[in-house]
Amino acid sequence: MWKPNQPGSQTPPTPEPARPQPPAGAPAYDAAARAGSSASSTGEQATIGKSLVVKGELSGSESLYVDGKVEGAINLPGNRVTVGRNGQVAANIMAREIVVLGKVRGNCQASDRVDIRSEGSLTGDVVAARISIEDGAFFKGGIDIRKPGNETKGGSTSTSTSSSSSSSTPEPATAGSHS
Repeated sequence: MWKPNQPGSQTPPTPEPARPQPPAGAPAYDAAARAGSSASSTGEQATIGKSLVVKGELSGSESLYVDGKVEGAINLPGNRVTVGRNGQVAANIMAREIVVLGKVRGNCQASDRVDIRSEGSLTGDVVAARISIEDGAFFKGGIDIRKPGNETKGGSTSTSTSSSSSSSTPEPATAGSHS
């Protein structure tokens, strides 16, 4: 028979160990992507969870993982913005690196790269030094490839692209690789 005040049979509390830190709470598929590049200059990452809705401007000096809804603007230069599978973003995004696994409606400007994963969807224009669009991803908008350190219009290649890798018509994979 169970006695609530019996010494020695007390189990350790489970709520505290069940709370992972935000980087550990990121899905396993994102950990593989993080191995290739640093998460941010400070190594920290903020998380907007599934049930959160943010309206307005987000700015700061750490990387961001969005699994909820964001409307407005995201301005995190020098850091990574990851839109998770459940993430829905209706905002212009400015960051060092942008990874899309969910849905993004808005323009993306990255000083390094924009990565649209197979389950991701991006509707808007992209300005970046590099772009990657996996098979199965959806992208509709323009691409402006700019060489690193060149923020002016001179020396840039501009391409307008509408691509859905799930369609039966093959799209050229080298849309933005001309230097």
